[in-house]
Amino acid sequence: MQVTLTRLFGAATLASAILVAGCGNDDGATETRSIKVGTMSGPESEVMEVAVQIARERYDLEVEVIEFTDYVSPNAALADGSLDANAFQHEPYLRSMIEDRGYDLAVAGYTFVYPIGAYSERHDSIEELPERAIVALPNDPTNGGRAMILMHNAGLIELDDPENLEATPINVVENPLGLRFREIEAAQLPRVLTDVDLAFINNTFAQPAGLRLDDALIQEGAESPYVNLIAVRAGDEEREEIQQLVSAYQSEEVAAKAQELFDGGAVPGWQ
Repeated sequence: MQVTLTRLFGAATLASAILVAGCGNDDGATETRSIKVGTMSGPESEVMEVAVQIARERYDLEVEVIEFTDYVSPNAALADGSLDANAFQHEPYLRSMIEDRGYDLAVAGYTFVYPIGAYSERHDSIEELPERAIVALPNDPTNGGRAMILMHNAGLIELDDPENLEATPINVVENPLGLRFREIEAAQLPRVLTDVDLAFINNTFAQPAGLRLDDALIQEGAESPYVNLIAVRAGDEEREEIQQLVSAYQSEEVAAKAQELFDGGAVPGWQ
């Protein structure tokens, strides 16, 4: 009888230990198998939702998408721990944010090139631009620099250093038409298109506004160095959940969704 009771006690103890261990693992899984990623509101979030589904199906990873409407907040949220990753910016912009704000961020993987283009509702070509035409530019350093370099390459202006990725109107040394520049938040550029002669608009914001890259008077090509990326806090680049997110994003399904939404205006940057 004593042996039987001992065996029963031992079995009960073992079962309790397994139950407790199981609960502990479940709690750990809840903490480590879900992440938050920030994106721009609109089609970029729709593209990310495809990656979310793939991450869930292939890796049992839950990804919560947090949407933003400006270019500053996603990096601030990543740096303070509110996000595990974000996917909205290209590397020159990330580097400028790191230098300006001291963020300790790094690149985990690449997403798409979203070319920038110059659009007009007043003119059919850049040759039609009048003297003192108003040109709207993104007000963030690197996207503004993209626009300045494109104007330099198109012969509209001359920059003191055409390789300067953060060029601004201050860097213009020749301006034959006397172009007047207006620096505006990138998301607002489609709204001011009717009020200016030319507006440089990222495809991220151009497509939802019904603008096609093929209609741009000046456009960035697929060779652009401004490939977007998935950013994380430094040290998290090889974290399992982050690499699974990158793998889910760099999939044929995500590329197909971007092709559908951006009508050829999103070029996979990982291929």
